[in-house]
Amino acid sequence: MTRETILANARLILPDRVVTGRLHLAHGTIAAIAPGTEVPPGAVDCGGDYVAPGLVELHTDNLERHIEPRPDVDWPHAAALVAHDAELAGCGITTVFDALRVGSNPGGRRRYLPYARQLASELLELRAARALRISHFLHLRAEICSETLPEEMAAFGPEDRVGIVSLMDHTPGQRQFRDLDKLRAYVIGKRGLSESDFVEHVAELKELRAQIGDAHERVAVSEARRYGAVLASHDDTTAAHVANSAGHGVAIAEFPTTEEAARACQAAGIPVMMGAPNLIRGGSHSGNVAAEGLARAGLLDILSSDYVPGALLLGAARLGRLWNDMARGIATVTRAPAEAAGLSDRGALIEGRRADVIRFAERAGVPVIGGVWVRGVRVG
Repeated sequence: MTRETILANARLILPDRVVTGRLHLAHGTIAAIAPGTEVPPGAVDCGGDYVAPGLVELHTDNLERHIEPRPDVDWPHAAALVAHDAELAGCGITTVFDALRVGSNPGGRRRYLPYARQLASELLELRAARALRISHFLHLRAEICSETLPEEMAAFGPEDRVGIVSLMDHTPGQRQFRDLDKLRAYVIGKRGLSESDFVEHVAELKELRAQIGDAHERVAVSEARRYGAVLASHDDTTAAHVANSAGHGVAIAEFPTTEEAARACQAAGIPVMMGAPNLIRGGSHSGNVAAEGLARAGLLDILSSDYVPGALLLGAARLGRLWNDMARGIATVTRAPAEAAGLSDRGALIEGRRADVIRFAERAGVPVIGGVWVRGVRVG
């Protein structure tokens, strides 16, 4: 059945401005954009609400939270995937790159076991069965300090919709966890390790990095090219880290931990992505650079919801107020991530683009979703 929808009397968030007008969705695309307050017969009167492109999420750990809602609780994956998909749709996210860890330590102190290949297959099966509301791609988080990275990455191929591969070096004492006290609080609080377990965990990761880290980094870069995926760095801290990332062909800098690294990324032409929870909370939970500071300095290009899906639109709206430019704020969660991930068919209200669209209004300073459409079909 052909679906056509007109969203009228709306504040349309276009790539460079906000205008009052109407949006005509037909045959899965944006068919027309027209200015004015007119509400044609059969159109949805948005009453001045915002209408924006659907949000594009490049890095969320939300799926892992659904499959393991408590430590060591393995929730049925199909049910977890459907619930995760519905939650994102309800938050206005219409395209997601689901972050899955590749690289495990079956023999280590914190026995991380492989799971990504099985979960990815289940996700692709649900997608083929049309059980999901939004568009899903894979984001493989390549753990450099792990025992099984090469074989886990070898199990994926170009057919698996791997859109992003990020280089995750969690060696204690550098990058995200330069402060070992922050790492201690995080690991012991999340996994209940004893102090002696923590000391062994730190020593284990440092030994793995020294023995196989460089080789695993080369594997991850090579595999990303084989998949046809965009390569991302993670937690770059120094200009030297950024230079290394640029040498690999990194196209997205996830969560640089210092202003020095963010400035080096800007100089290298690498878009900087920061976590919306960092922006909303007023700082990093790991003690690293604050997203708001980077935004004020013109060093923030993309937001990610990271571990709170509802933070994405809230963060973009806050940036809109911070910059006094709602179009610019919304671009950090729509056009900018779509372009960084190589998706030229979505992320902006432009005629001919995918009809991935959201309607929202701000109530008491919080954006409230009033409708979500994917390819012109209402899903939330």
